[in-house]
Amino acid sequence: MDPEIDERLAAAAALRDLSHAFVGHDGDNAVWRAIREDATRHAAALRQGNRRDRLALMKAARDGAPEGSFVAGGPGSGFEDRAVAGRANPTSVDLDVRFEPDGVVADVVLHRAFEGAPSRAHGGIVAAVFDDVTGFVIGQLGEPAFTGELTVRFVAPVPVEEPLVIRARLEGRERRKLFITAEATAGDLVVATCKAIYITVDPSLFAGAPDPR
Repeated sequence: MDPEIDERLAAAAALRDLSHAFVGHDGDNAVWRAIREDATRHAAALRQGNRRDRLALMKAARDGAPEGSFVAGGPGSGFEDRAVAGRANPTSVDLDVRFEPDGVVADVVLHRAFEGAPSRAHGGIVAAVFDDVTGFVIGQLGEPAFTGELTVRFVAPVPVEEPLVIRARLEGRERRKLFITAEATAGDLVVATCKAIYITVDPSLFAGAPDPR
């Protein structure tokens, strides 16, 4: 891995850890002042650098991708800058995804910065994670698509600071529509389910113009 990319991922992970520690623990004015001063200084330094063009990064990765694939992942492609679960995005959720023959499986722990009601994950965060994980099914299929509809049902409280497993799979298709389902479990308990409809698009539109639907 490119050392610069590796350092970017490590910095994002450290910032995520800081965010959860900030929300989950008390400090004193000296700590808050030090964080504010350091954050302000680093933000100013970053703004002096070149503006990151995620679209250009994704186009370059797509142009270099193997025949038949619609996008190349990896930390240098802009894919890892994405919201929700991009490893280079310090506001993201830590997500570990693996591909299986019948779909994808993701391991995730929603830490304190994603807490809604006490000890429960915020419902919007859970929905966003479902959106990201079901998107990996699209990657597994090798067909570019955008989310058309996402419905989440909360079966039980979704805990924070506990391991969750999300499984997602393709259930069927109808012309440009892909129907994907998923469920999140905490141990043996199903805590939330999801139904998603994705709309396939021409590969040239995926990292370019918006879907014309």
